[in-house]
Amino acid sequence: MFAPDFCTVMKVAKTLADFESARKSLGDKTVGFVPTMGALHEGHASLIRRAVAECDAVVVSDFVNPTQFNNKTDFETYPRILDQDCAFVEALGAAVLFAPRVEDIYPAGTDYDKKVFDLGGLDSYGEGPRRPGHFNGMAQVVTRLFDIVRPDRAYFGEKDYQQLAIIEYFVKALHYPIEIVRCPIARAEDGLALSSRNKLLSPAQRAAAPHIYASIRQTAGMVGKMPVSEAVRKTTELIDADPELRTEYVEIINSLNLRPVSGWDEAEHLRLTCAVYAGEVRLIDNIELK
Repeated sequence: MFAPDFCTVMKVAKTLADFESARKSLGDKTVGFVPTMGALHEGHASLIRRAVAECDAVVVSDFVNPTQFNNKTDFETYPRILDQDCAFVEALGAAVLFAPRVEDIYPAGTDYDKKVFDLGGLDSYGEGPRRPGHFNGMAQVVTRLFDIVRPDRAYFGEKDYQQLAIIEYFVKALHYPIEIVRCPIARAEDGLALSSRNKLLSPAQRAAAPHIYASIRQTAGMVGKMPVSEAVRKTTELIDADPELRTEYVEIINSLNLRPVSGWDEAEHLRLTCAVYAGEVRLIDNIELK
């Protein structure tokens, strides 16, 4: 286990040139990378802490990527609190916070924001059809950040399970020499999956939101006892029993290829994924079933 040097002042790089200087100063250290869109919370902290424990130096990015938002309002209302994020990350022992401008990630005259990626069909289910272009935009920014940061390891949480599976796919397909480290979902004491979007919930919505996790946990007890379609229906009804919540989808999927299953024995590993609205705030969650 590595011992981070907390006496070193964290560098904040707001331009590509500033980051290149900061990255050069890390030399041949083992670099861990935690890419984020800011509005940091304890879920991000769990990723950063693990990276700090396992690497010589940690880079955290703070960039709200415009190409992965299919909803303009969602992009415009996404929380942006860079000053707070800087203090948050430094206290956790990161070496560099990279908060680039859009023109650093997608410079004029380049095609970085126009690239189309082969995602192995993993974007054909779940969030993919419901958020057109989202995963391709995510691949645009993640590959761009990987090229700039050049990490040895990159840390991602399982809350965005489909995103994580797609990143693992293209890292292998594009031969990136980067270890992708899966980290478990961080939850509040009441079970709500931690998310930057939680900051947008009203008090009533925040009080209702833990009902999502409470409902999907009950699905584990349905495995093998009823048809998959019935389990999906019952889980949806459980969530929607709270008047503050409205289910967009519940799917039970093969954990490896992300395809929805129609029978419990179709795959060795199954996971339930869902998206639920609390007012206009869209929350996602998932749980391993077997």
